[in-house]
Amino acid sequence: MKIVVIGGTGLTGSKTVAILRQGGHEVVAASPSRGVNTVTGEGLKEALSGAQVVIDVSNPPSNDANAALEFFETSSRNLLAAESAARVRHHVVLSIVGVDRVPGQGYFRAKVAQEKLIEASGVPYTIVRSTQFLEFIGGIADASTHAGVVRLSANLFQPVAVDDVAAAVAEVSVADPHNGIVEIAGPERAPFNEIVARYLESIGDPRKVVEDSEARYFGGQLAEKSLVPLGEARLGHIDLHEWLRRSRNGASSTR
Repeated sequence: MKIVVIGGTGLTGSKTVAILRQGGHEVVAASPSRGVNTVTGEGLKEALSGAQVVIDVSNPPSNDANAALEFFETSSRNLLAAESAARVRHHVVLSIVGVDRVPGQGYFRAKVAQEKLIEASGVPYTIVRSTQFLEFIGGIADASTHAGVVRLSANLFQPVAVDDVAAAVAEVSVADPHNGIVEIAGPERAPFNEIVARYLESIGDPRKVVEDSEARYFGGQLAEKSLVPLGEARLGHIDLHEWLRRSRNGASSTR
C-alpha cells in the first residue's frame, strides 16, 4: 500500500514512517524539504499519485493563532483537493484531545477549523485526537513559568509518548476509515501540576510548581477534564516513569 505522510520528517511523522515501512508499505515522507509543500501545492500531485492513504501530521512554522489558522486552512484545502483528484481512499489527521473544549486557545481553534474542512471534504477520513505529548512537558513548564515559579492548574492531565501516538496513527491508517474521531491518551491520569512537578524533580530542575486555579494553558481556559478523553480512548503503554527511563538511556521506544 502506498501511504503519504505529510510532515513525514518531523517528530511524529518520522516515527510513523518507520513503523509503516517496517510493515512493508511503500511510504513517502513528504515535507517542504523533500519538495512537497501543502501550502503552495508544490509537489502534491506527484507525491499523491497512486496513493491509497494520506496521513497529515504537519504543523505550521509558527504557533501564533492567526498564522496557525491560515496554515491549517490553506494546507488542508490544497491537500484534500489533491486527494480527491488522486482518489485517495483514507485521510488520517493528527489532532488534539479537547481541541474544542479550551476557550481562548488560538492554536486549538485552528485545529478545529482543520477538522471541519476534513469532515466536509467527502474524502473518507479518521481524525486521531491525542493528549499532550510527554516530550512537550518541558516546554509547557517553561511557558508556565513566571518569576521562576511554574504555575499550573490541578485540572486533569494524561500525557502520552510520541512513540505510542505514532503507533496508533500507523495502525489507524491501514484500517478502514472511521469517518469520525479516535482518541489516544497516556496510561496515567493525574493533576496537571503534579505530573509537571514530578517531571521537573526527576530531571533535577529546582523550579517550584505552584497550583493555580487561574493558570491558563497557552492562553486557554481549562476546566477539570478539558485535556483528557471524556469517553473511550486508546491508551498508550509508556508512562512518565518509563519515558524518563528511556530518555535517560537514549533508547528508542519505536515498536
